[in-house]
Amino acid sequence: MTASHTHNFPKLHNAAWPGVVGKGSDGGDPCIELDTMLDLTAAAEFDGVKFDGFDLFLFAPHVDIDADDDAIKTLADKASKRGLAIGSVVAPVWPPTGGGSAMDEGEGRKKFLEQVRKGCRIAKRLRELGVRPNGVVRIDSACSPADWSADPIGNQKKIAETFKQAGAIARDHGEKLAAEGEICWAGMHSWKRMVDLLERVGEPDTVGFQADMAHTLLYTLGENAPEDRILPENFDWKDRHTLDEALRTLTDALRPWTLDFHVAQNDATVFGSGSHDHTGRHCLANDPNGKLDIPHHAGFWLRDDSGRLTKAFRHICWDGCMFPNAVMMEPQTWTDILAAMVGVRDAHGWTE
Repeated sequence: MTASHTHNFPKLHNAAWPGVVGKGSDGGDPCIELDTMLDLTAAAEFDGVKFDGFDLFLFAPHVDIDADDDAIKTLADKASKRGLAIGSVVAPVWPPTGGGSAMDEGEGRKKFLEQVRKGCRIAKRLRELGVRPNGVVRIDSACSPADWSADPIGNQKKIAETFKQAGAIARDHGEKLAAEGEICWAGMHSWKRMVDLLERVGEPDTVGFQADMAHTLLYTLGENAPEDRILPENFDWKDRHTLDEALRTLTDALRPWTLDFHVAQNDATVFGSGSHDHTGRHCLANDPNGKLDIPHHAGFWLRDDSGRLTKAFRHICWDGCMFPNAVMMEPQTWTDILAAMVGVRDAHGWTE
């Protein structure tokens, strides 16, 4: 909070996982160490405002999902010494990271739930150590729309049951789960499928939605689910009214379920890197091809359909997943991102 920027909520977080996701594969960018990501976050400043914290991927080389208590304390110290809080954490539920498909009623489900349990354990311990005042544990279905399409009804039920069991684990740890809607995850690959899945789980206080502005823009285009497209074919992106109406349709449907929120930009294309499947492309906040008016469209998630602040999120996070390392190592990148985040809070924040 400064004289020019009077709101101090929601807190502004950067994401550490862009240093890992889509990195480390043959021919690709190497992973960026967690300490480096945190140093870049802590150093960023715009108009007297700095990041308040960071969100975290519970996956090596950043954080070992099997970290012992000493390692978790070391992680807490890394945040504290930089004046940063820890917010939401991502549980590595995917088969390549030790998890399993939420659509597999056998060993896959067992592995999926074990990764959720481990993620909730770390999240709870960070809360107990006083460095994590709020946030969720992020999950997805860890399986593809192509596999799901073999039996949409049956597979949707299987994913819902896995999520329901995961919710019970989260409650035991005093945590909440948020499923990030992306076009690359089965049963979550369209806004209608996402709502259907959450309704089947039926536990909005425990298992909800994580909205990411880059991914949800792809929902309006019906990527991987053309039957659920909202915007017309060959849409003219200069037609801002139609875009706003499309985004209102999906935010009105998903906002009641939303527990966590990522500010992001998208140019209406898909992108994948390393082992990560193609999903909504994350662009720089000031990308000239970006289709979103970030402060304006963030308000569709942060305000209800009457325009009132929901105050549903104590922090919001920037997601620059799969940015090239050369972009992430440039300090101006984080200044520009922080400027966008400040713009969102100026427009839709509050003071406590």
